[in-house]
Amino acid sequence: MAVLSLKGGVGKTTTAVGMGAMLSSVRGDRVIALDANPDRGTLSDRVRLETTATVRDLLTKFVAMDKPRYADVRAFTSQSASSRLEILASSRDPAVSKAFSADDYRAVATLLEYYYSICITDCGTGLLHSAMSATLELAHQIVLVTVPSVAAARSAGATLDWLEAHGRAELARSATVVLSGVRHESRSTVDTDALRRHFGERCRTVISVPFDPHLEEDSEVELDRLNPATYEAYLTLAATVGAAFSPQSHPLDEHEEPATPSPSEFFHPSELDDEVVHPGETVVAD
Repeated sequence: MAVLSLKGGVGKTTTAVGMGAMLSSVRGDRVIALDANPDRGTLSDRVRLETTATVRDLLTKFVAMDKPRYADVRAFTSQSASSRLEILASSRDPAVSKAFSADDYRAVATLLEYYYSICITDCGTGLLHSAMSATLELAHQIVLVTVPSVAAARSAGATLDWLEAHGRAELARSATVVLSGVRHESRSTVDTDALRRHFGERCRTVISVPFDPHLEEDSEVELDRLNPATYEAYLTLAATVGAAFSPQSHPLDEHEEPATPSPSEFFHPSELDDEVVHPGETVVAD
């Protein structure tokens, strides 16, 4: 799935990591978040880094591989100790990130969907950079992030308008909108209920994630440090996007045979071995 926002600073990356961490924690199968921001993405700042490798490094290695294994891919990712969410970082060199093409993105997505049940893409703020066409082509659903402000809401609305005008109306209608950093006591004159109604009429659902001091730290996201209301919001978000998954083929580990999960299998125990892939729906995000 693709996590989008035309406006920076609205909590897009935080939402991608929080949602991914919750999905990984409650499901127990493999979940990965991919940084597709061409302007030095910050996804890797939100987990404990285990490697300096990037998506470009993985792509270079993947092209030379005959039959890569999960362990080969895992060498290029960092994993959260608390949630088991894996992160595939973007290059720190903006010139390299911007050169990442749609074909490059499709190649990486093809590899990731083989070994991960859920792939989450933290997109850049632009809709026209080279890899975005492949992102929208392969994404089964989008999460559109905004904050309770007039400017941010207009940007979110413009994103939906653009999707509708460029043959992606279904993605817009099925989108989950996240109102990030909502404060219960605020001097803002923005009517958050009106925003919910507005986006609720255009999209599948709207979820509010309250302000949380832990998320403001811009460090590793740890679910057990979230306020109860924030934790519940991310749990609701995880369940919401999970309910929209279509029953696709799930990732295979070496020679494992495919299996079709039932809807009741959405949440899996978290205490599962890393080397075992369990049945789950695949959401391709490029």
